[in-house]
Amino acid sequence: MIREKKSEQNLDRLTPREIVFELDKYIVGQKKAKRAVAVALRNRIRRLKIDPELREDIAPKNILMIGPTGVGKTEIARRLAKLAGSPFIKVEATKYTEVGYVGRDVESMIRDLMAAGVQMVKQEMQESVTVEAKRRAEEALLDLLLPGTGKKAKADSKPGAAPVVRPMGVYSINPGNEGGSGPALMGAAIQVGIPVRRDKAGEKKGTGDNVLPEAEAEGAVNDRKRGKNDNSLREKFKALLEDGKLEGRMVEITVNQTPQFPSIEMMGGGLEELESSLSGIAGFFGGNKKKKLVSVSRAREILIAEETEKLIDRDRVSDEARQRVEETGIVFIDEIDKIAVKGERGGGPDVSREGVQRDILPIVEGATVTTKWGPVNTDHILFIAAGAFNVSKPSDLIPELQGRFPLRVELESLGKDEFLRILTEPKNALTKQYIGLLATEGVDIEFDSEAIEYLATLAAEVNSKLENIGARRLHTIMEALLENLSFEAPDISPAAIPITKAYVNERLADLVTDQDLGRYIL
Repeated sequence: MIREKKSEQNLDRLTPREIVFELDKYIVGQKKAKRAVAVALRNRIRRLKIDPELREDIAPKNILMIGPTGVGKTEIARRLAKLAGSPFIKVEATKYTEVGYVGRDVESMIRDLMAAGVQMVKQEMQESVTVEAKRRAEEALLDLLLPGTGKKAKADSKPGAAPVVRPMGVYSINPGNEGGSGPALMGAAIQVGIPVRRDKAGEKKGTGDNVLPEAEAEGAVNDRKRGKNDNSLREKFKALLEDGKLEGRMVEITVNQTPQFPSIEMMGGGLEELESSLSGIAGFFGGNKKKKLVSVSRAREILIAEETEKLIDRDRVSDEARQRVEETGIVFIDEIDKIAVKGERGGGPDVSREGVQRDILPIVEGATVTTKWGPVNTDHILFIAAGAFNVSKPSDLIPELQGRFPLRVELESLGKDEFLRILTEPKNALTKQYIGLLATEGVDIEFDSEAIEYLATLAAEVNSKLENIGARRLHTIMEALLENLSFEAPDISPAAIPITKAYVNERLADLVTDQDLGRYIL
């Protein structure tokens, strides 16, 4: 029985119409693509609600997006995954090689997706134990500042500890003179010492007086000298910690270090097991612990992270993440057109490219990939592939792979009207981004409506004359427009500068007129 999860709850409240509405906040146009991904996303939660026997036979309808660069293919997939709360990764098809070649194997995309799912589930669980982790970290800090006053130390101490007695060997005493005769006295030497309590790391437990605050805890020092109860002293230190009066004090803590091994690319799935084995060997020999002298503020961060890790059930994280990846995971394969080659082409890297297609095919069809968190089945992972296909065509993909992407959506090129909307409508519009960036320097800029329209016109014009890179052209134009202002902002603040059409023309007219310079800069 599949449990209700956060991602499924998000999907359940989002109808296809609402999904498109949310995507419209960040992506201009491309209604067909938005509708296709909205239906694909909705079908996933519909599948989870039907009879289990029928559920297993319903495969996700993978999508192939076709369109020039800079029209929103990647952004649609990324925003879709964020809306659903699903594990998501974006991979480049050109980074993979056929089995037998040096490079990344296609199964690594599923391992990366599983890593993203583990991180997502882990973060959710961390939020649920934050309060308890902070409480435990505070107690650990008090133990560092006042050794021997904690509950654990008191439990470990034994009442009426006797002096330590250790045998030192056997000795003999001859009462006679040198060379004399007489019975020798035999005895045993012993060492009598006062017991010294040590912590688990073997460090001596001190009295703690040397770590008391100088001015703030003067009363606490006197209390301890008078033999007052340690509980009262601990409460005073707890109050000092809460007031932030001990943040700069230095304490020594023992931290766990994760061994770092060099990145190795291996053919097959043996790398996961190798990494786990090396980590286990390092931990067995104690190579993952290190003492550090840090401030109380930094120690608090380290202790909270360690206590949070202790409170989280790793097995539960792995099981939850694996189930979420298998049921709601999304893999976006970009630049798939770069591995699409015609059958009559031969030699060179084309053999490897077609081999990558053959290797991707079983992953998309449904396979079991071994990861360090356990085997992951790809039967119900949603794959979204995208490419410009300006040199090759979708029909150049091998037929089996074409059949695994039944939904094909063609995205439209962007023109002046779309650029105008991109500059003003989305929540993360470029104009809003630059206004926020320069406001941090005390420079307030305001874009005139005519200036924004002129910028959209320039972007469309440059795209028509040079390479059509879609909305990415707006980034280059905006950066060229505000380059001088961004450089001089710290020197001229505070200031208010209107961005008018005349200002735009003054900064960009030469670049648009000079084709060679414009080709280089824009």
